[in-house]
Amino acid sequence: MKTILIKNISLKNRIVDILIEDNIFKQIDQNIVVKADKVIDGTNKAIIQPFYNMHTHSSMTLLRGYGDDMRLFQWLSEYIWPQEAKLTAEDIYNGTRLAIVEMIRSGTVFFLDMYWHHEAIIRAVEEMKVRASVGITFIEERGKTEIENNINFINNFKPSTDLITINVAPHAIYTVGKDLYQELFKVAKENNLKFNTHLSETAKEVKDCREANNNLTPTEYLESIGVLDHNTIAAHCVHLTEHDAEILSSKGVTLVHNPCANMKLASGAFNVPLINKYNCKVCLGTDGTSSNNNLSMMEEMKFAALLAKVSYNDTALLSANQVFAWATKNGPSAMGINSGSIKEGKLADCLIVDLNSDRLIPNHNLISNWVYSADSRCIETVICNGNILMEDRIIPNEAEILEKAKRTII
Repeated sequence: MKTILIKNISLKNRIVDILIEDNIFKQIDQNIVVKADKVIDGTNKAIIQPFYNMHTHSSMTLLRGYGDDMRLFQWLSEYIWPQEAKLTAEDIYNGTRLAIVEMIRSGTVFFLDMYWHHEAIIRAVEEMKVRASVGITFIEERGKTEIENNINFINNFKPSTDLITINVAPHAIYTVGKDLYQELFKVAKENNLKFNTHLSETAKEVKDCREANNNLTPTEYLESIGVLDHNTIAAHCVHLTEHDAEILSSKGVTLVHNPCANMKLASGAFNVPLINKYNCKVCLGTDGTSSNNNLSMMEEMKFAALLAKVSYNDTALLSANQVFAWATKNGPSAMGINSGSIKEGKLADCLIVDLNSDRLIPNHNLISNWVYSADSRCIETVICNGNILMEDRIIPNEAEILEKAKRTII
């Protein structure tokens, strides 16, 4: 049994000691006396929940800055998809490691992925000891053989660690047909896996769906073919009707808001008043780095809040506390991970932040500072499942990872 003792750290404005045993917050109290394997001085520091990035395409780090400032479907068809076709499994491995370094440095300990060469992604996640749900991605045009191979992989997958799961990820209604959607939903259900898809990202997607499916919206269409339930995770959900929100809420679908990518690609503004009205389950994600262009969940929180306020002319809309919960608490809840808060018995996922940082002074309200002011420089140490991933802002092997990524860039 390994132990970490964090001394004299601020937790919700109270100075405490925190004992981590293996991967659990074992004790939170004042003046804990125990001989620990490692002791961390928490003086002038705070402990806070880390981020759970609920929608990304991790290896698109290799396409950062490529084909910027153009319309979505031109960007996809003329730039992104042709370049993605050239990426090898080793490229994906190196791109995923680069993404994980960026996520750790900005306080993320879990990501829900949707990309190709899933075995290479899994290899990178295993090595770097973060949490991930790796999407086994399906696009109809990639052919029957790949679809069959992917389904076979899902049916036979046995994780090497409880940090890693997989999810069934049909890309979107414009790349996956009805029969395959239904087959994949059945595969997900039989394997008790999350069903991960893009939904209502653009006005064009909605228009095309209505024209092809008797005026049904994408949400209504997916409901009509029976692929929405509490295990469904729907990314973007920008263009929703009131009926869509009612359906998504009643089915228990988790919506993932990606504000930076939505703004950069001019997809539109997430309808926060509508989502709040129907009490939909919401998380945050970064999307891929070619449409963002980084993996900072801190930026997602701030932009989500500001975009909501300006879009609906309401400065009280989407408070710091609400958007913080979207980024930290709701993800593990949706994934069935026993984390998302700093409490005894919870999995030991946390950030240690420097209260002497210029971005956190004065500290009238840490959550408000965290959403509206802080940046990754405030994060000193990152712990995932009781393992220290970054300490004193140092990530082991970072230089080697960055160098390999430089040599991989296409």
